[in-house]
Amino acid sequence: MTAPVLEVSDLRVRLRTPRGPADVVNGLSYTVGPGETVAVVGESGSGKSVSVLALLGLLPARVATVTGTALLQGEDLLTMKPERLRQVRGPGAGMVFQDPMTSLNPVLTVGKQLVEGIRAHQDISKEAARRRAADLLGEVGLPDPDGALDRYPHELSGGMRQRVVIAIALSNSPALLIADEATTALDVTVQAQIIDLVEKLQADRGTGVIWITHDLGVVAGIADRVLVMYGGRCVEDGTVDDVLEHPAHPYTRGLLGALPDLAEPAVDGVVPDLATVPGTPPPPTDLPKGCVFWPRCPVRGDARCEHEQPPLAVIGSSAVSLPHRAATWCTEGSS
Repeated sequence: MTAPVLEVSDLRVRLRTPRGPADVVNGLSYTVGPGETVAVVGESGSGKSVSVLALLGLLPARVATVTGTALLQGEDLLTMKPERLRQVRGPGAGMVFQDPMTSLNPVLTVGKQLVEGIRAHQDISKEAARRRAADLLGEVGLPDPDGALDRYPHELSGGMRQRVVIAIALSNSPALLIADEATTALDVTVQAQIIDLVEKLQADRGTGVIWITHDLGVVAGIADRVLVMYGGRCVEDGTVDDVLEHPAHPYTRGLLGALPDLAEPAVDGVVPDLATVPGTPPPPTDLPKGCVFWPRCPVRGDARCEHEQPPLAVIGSSAVSLPHRAATWCTEGSS
């Protein structure tokens, strides 16, 4: 059996805030295999982005306390010294941040930013690094890659900037690619092009991918496995078919119910309203004692929900290689 690229175990992140300690990530565990795409979904504030920023040491040390283990190709990211972590960012793990306009330096050309990242990890001349940068921009589908090297981020469209950020993330052929809302705010045509690009590069290089998104339509098309987060916890995980076709947690069912069904006929000329999940996510400074979703749950089918935190337990047969798990006492009504 092939060893995982990334193996995260009991990851916990606590932030120091004016309102008290905020438990943003609570006991998160998962693996990412070579060439595998793991999608992480959930509402804003569920801990998705913080969990990956913690892996790469990108949270402020004075504010964040991170515990657990995160083995990237056998090395624990959470106990690495800063110098070693800088060496790992790039060849070990590359990241595509949410907003390319703020993650790119506005006063440096695209070429300088690409060349800097390449030369930081490779013994290579400026000329060779520039040729490599142009090749990367060509790979990500940027027109006139040589000319794009001398342009500034504000001179590019949103989709072009996103391609530049992906090129930077892939410039050192990382074993793991983290894509945090990589297609947010892009039109569907550019979104599809970027997804195709990541899939192609992943297939060519065997890169493991963590894809963070709100878009369950994207998840259905690209993911091998899905991890559903709520309140800093994994409330359900499994193969993409298990989670999207047979959701077991009421929160997962609520997310899927909020998707529009274009095939659903209108009744007396009226299109049915979309389903909604009532209420708002709990603040990380005051999480419920029991099931983290209990205050908003429309089911509440078990007396333990309010006071006892349900374990992440296998749903159905445990003989499969990728079990379907959910952290809920209320599995009734799953389909």
